[in-house]
Amino acid sequence: MRIFNLIALNNIKGDLFGGVTAAVIALPMALAFGVASGAGAEAGLYGAVLVGLFASLFGGTPTLISEPTGPMTVVFTAIIISMLAASPENGMAMAFTTVMLAGLFQISFGLLKLGRYVTMMPYMVISGFMSGIGFILIIIQMPALLGYASPGGGVLGSLHALPELVARLQPHETGLGLLALAILFLMPKRFQRFVPPQLLALVIGTLLAVFVLGSGAYRAIGEIPGGLPSIQPPSFSADQWQTIVVNALVLAMLGAIDALLTSVIADSLTRTNHDSNKELIGQGMGNLASGLFGGLPGAGATMGTVVNIQTGARSALSGIARALILVVVVFGASALVEVIPKAVLAGIAIKVGIDIIDWTFLRRAHKVSPRGALIMYGVIAMTVFIDLITAVGIGLFVANILTIRRLADLQSEEVRLIGQPSNKNETECENALPEEKKIILDPSNGVAMLCLRGPLIFGAAKAITRQRSNLAGVRSLVVDMTSVPHLGVTAALAVEDTIREAVQQGCNVYLAGLNPQTKKRFESLDIDDVVPAENWIAKRVDALKQAVSDRARLSK
Repeated sequence: MRIFNLIALNNIKGDLFGGVTAAVIALPMALAFGVASGAGAEAGLYGAVLVGLFASLFGGTPTLISEPTGPMTVVFTAIIISMLAASPENGMAMAFTTVMLAGLFQISFGLLKLGRYVTMMPYMVISGFMSGIGFILIIIQMPALLGYASPGGGVLGSLHALPELVARLQPHETGLGLLALAILFLMPKRFQRFVPPQLLALVIGTLLAVFVLGSGAYRAIGEIPGGLPSIQPPSFSADQWQTIVVNALVLAMLGAIDALLTSVIADSLTRTNHDSNKELIGQGMGNLASGLFGGLPGAGATMGTVVNIQTGARSALSGIARALILVVVVFGASALVEVIPKAVLAGIAIKVGIDIIDWTFLRRAHKVSPRGALIMYGVIAMTVFIDLITAVGIGLFVANILTIRRLADLQSEEVRLIGQPSNKNETECENALPEEKKIILDPSNGVAMLCLRGPLIFGAAKAITRQRSNLAGVRSLVVDMTSVPHLGVTAALAVEDTIREAVQQGCNVYLAGLNPQTKKRFESLDIDDVVPAENWIAKRVDALKQAVSDRARLSK
């Protein structure tokens, strides 16, 4: 029954055509990412099939195409390198266990309803680590483009070996890679509607290699195991657990962000709304299955999704059809795939890396926000030369500190004490009624009003505390909360201290305009111990009148 709910019966033709087109695009990408990761071309194919199938069956975005992506491949490549270095005999099993655990984390995110929070990150941080991943993908594919296997050591190892590799590059293989890049960059868009440039580059490059260069003159993918993939059971020891968990969390978060951002793009094209939590569960099941069978981790792929929708897809049938077509390749066409040159796949992967880089924001970041630009450049540098965890962690910390500082400055502007002898400027009461202004600006009343506006969190606490020194000589204090929709704990404690100090100085305090949230907050702080219930007044003007009346009564 579930499968029929996924199919739009009035759009079967469009869904099938979208699935076929997405499969055509997915094949060269899956092969390129499989080879780039070091897990083998078959790992890319298995990932494209399993992640795509399960995400389509159980995800929350019907038209989303899920498969191994550039960002996920870059992170997984780093995981493979580090785990093989730590444990050569068990490293690959650990890496695929990491993929499975990442899938379980994504399922947990969905079950805990965290979908709406996953993409709540500053844009400069997202842009920075995505661009950094793009640079990594380009750098680690340069040796393959020049005709050599990866020298190892990740980005730094590739950069260190690059001068020597350039000096003795393999012209035939480099030519094939550059030809692939030329096709990808120069193919007119009007032709791309009929033939995906990735597939054209793959076919032309392979035909030239096979019929012009001949076997042995270039490095090919090589034998791909046919039939069903073998299960990769979880295998790790206690001392390896921490490494696997940390890497799995990174992989899960990156995949969740990648998928949900692509879901937003799909929504904008189809004018629908995806289910973020359901999508995370589908992505998690796909990655769990992919890791179990030795496939690459995956996420929502922007290119495949856009092409899928543009060619008529409107339901998950397109993603299912795409996965089944790739299954046919795995079972029946592996011999055709084995002769594909690695240099051509390197060219395709490098083009993906170039597309991942956020060139638009890079060009204008310094104009939009110099501080934001510095954060973005720092995240890029740390992503490329250190690691993604450090880059995102430090980037988020710095970005949030700057945001908090700005919010604190803005909130400080909304905290004012008016009516005290040192500050009688009428313009500060411009939002007050004439009757209220008359009371506040009459020095004989001895009434001051602490005006608070906007949602008040810990950034406003310092500004509230500063007003305590201005309470000398004030006989009645009205705390105006009319325009405060939310009062945080730290700000509430600052208001409490101000009120208690005013009461100790012999000042009558009145609370005006409390909403249910602010009232509950003050009740939890036992403010009624010093501000009696009759001084909790709904309207500001009534609180001011009550202050004048009480002062007049006490003066008699």
